[in-house]
Amino acid sequence: MSPPLEKTIKDWMNLNMRNSLGNFMRFAREKNISLAQLSSLIHLSQNEECNISDLGTEFGVSIAAVSQLLEKMVQQGLVHRSEDPQDRRNKVLVLTEDGKKIANEGMNERHKWLSNLIKILTEEEQDQVDSVLRLLIDKAAQIEEAKT
Repeated sequence: MSPPLEKTIKDWMNLNMRNSLGNFMRFAREKNISLAQLSSLIHLSQNEECNISDLGTEFGVSIAAVSQLLEKMVQQGLVHRSEDPQDRRNKVLVLTEDGKKIANEGMNERHKWLSNLIKILTEEEQDQVDSVLRLLIDKAAQIEEAKT
């Protein structure tokens, strides 16, 4: 990678992280939930078939840690946890309406700055950015596929 391109991509990644993560963290504080809880709510909202083990794998933590995190979210009324009728050892995790609302609001807050950025781009600039990002996504997918 050429040094100017690498620096440009790093600058973009830093800007993206600062803005999206900053909004994400501020939103979590306002809702009085941890980043781990908010991330879990969003993951559950995007993956209907998700259990405790799946969350542990997704976030790289133990099942015990996920269970503790979920217990607090159950007590807060954000997640409903029940036994899987096919296998009582597994727990079925479902977001409550409050949990769904917070997950959706969290994602919106995380992406708000990006929406504002897109609004100030001309149509031509939007097309250029879209084209380059699609190229990067395709190349990144090739790297991911090579790992498996």
